Amino acid sequence: MTVQRIGIIGGGQLAWMMAAAAQKLGLQLIIQTPSPDDPAVSIADQVIYAPIADAEATAKLAECCDVITFENEFIDLDALRPLEQAGVCFRPRLDALAPLLDKYTQHQSLEQMGLPVPDYQLLEPDRTIPPCDFPVVLKARRHGYDGQGTFILKSREALIALWERLGRPSILLESFIPFERELAVMAARSLTGEVVVYPVVETQQIHQVCRRVVAPAVLSPSLTEEIVHAARTLLNSLEVVGIFGIEFFLTPDQRVLVNEIAPRTHNSGHYTLDACEVSQFEMQLRAVAGLPLPVPSLKTGGAVMVNLLGYETAYHDYGEKRARLSEIPGATLHWYGKAESRPGRKLAHITVLSETPLDEAGVLAIAQPIEQLWYPS
Repeated sequence: MTVQRIGIIGGGQLAWMMAAAAQKLGLQLIIQTPSPDDPAVSIADQVIYAPIADAEATAKLAECCDVITFENEFIDLDALRPLEQAGVCFRPRLDALAPLLDKYTQHQSLEQMGLPVPDYQLLEPDRTIPPCDFPVVLKARRHGYDGQGTFILKSREALIALWERLGRPSILLESFIPFERELAVMAARSLTGEVVVYPVVETQQIHQVCRRVVAPAVLSPSLTEEIVHAARTLLNSLEVVGIFGIEFFLTPDQRVLVNEIAPRTHNSGHYTLDACEVSQFEMQLRAVAGLPLPVPSLKTGGAVMVNLLGYETAYHDYGEKRARLSEIPGATLHWYGKAESRPGRKLAHITVLSETPLDEAGVLAIAQPIEQLWYPS
């Protein structure tokens, strides 16, 4: 099948950042998204305005394109299955997504693949909270992102109070990992089963939201090999077609645990737009279009990506700050075109390239001036 028109469920910044790659590859992008203010509307060849989980709208999307892929996980798999059975081509296929959209079944699936995860159990509405060591992590089974739906709790009383306040839902209870570092990797798999893996990166979080990504992470060859093996195992086990983001904890005793899976392009891969020969967005389009997957090598010694998050509720384009950020030597600013700012909302990212890999002092020397310029003192 020749693919020229790619449907994307979701119209946020991840779809918006596919524009340059689509143009390079001669592909059309047709977007399903709820609002004309969503970033990808400005770059789409065609837009179907509808909620992400609206399967009837997705049926209309399918009429306009050759294959459909995903910008986020907020979909209704059961509603999409009749479309797949009728011949609509989803990449990744729905069975590859099914075990990953729920964090509990995601952990189960990873264990079945032989991949290590933090200890976990399920809290059910009709059961009492079992004994556990504190602190613990409570995670919503679905629709959690950027720290939303994730809670770190330091006592049984706090756990009981929060669970009651949430309405005693079925929810994931996970051991807190006192990690040394958080790591991530992007990996893609083609129609023919070829897997390519990007450099492993370090992610640095503030208030459970990614603030910085450092590429490449400074790791031993054995740890790098372990992470690459985990990525290959995951994609091959699920027979994925597309790109996935995989997040890890590195423990003080140098064990690697899988934290979470994003079955799509991911914030930890934004640095690839400027620092790699092939961006994660081009790799995603290549995979779903059935094109060859090039080796995703760095074209620079190192890079730091800094997320620029909203710090106030306002309608503002921050033109003066953007101009000053764009003047930073070696920096590229990617502004997502969102009209509304609110605390924690991702508005942009900026990537600074380095001729050499960066140690902690080098990362801070790049990131701190950016953050001081962007965030109010």
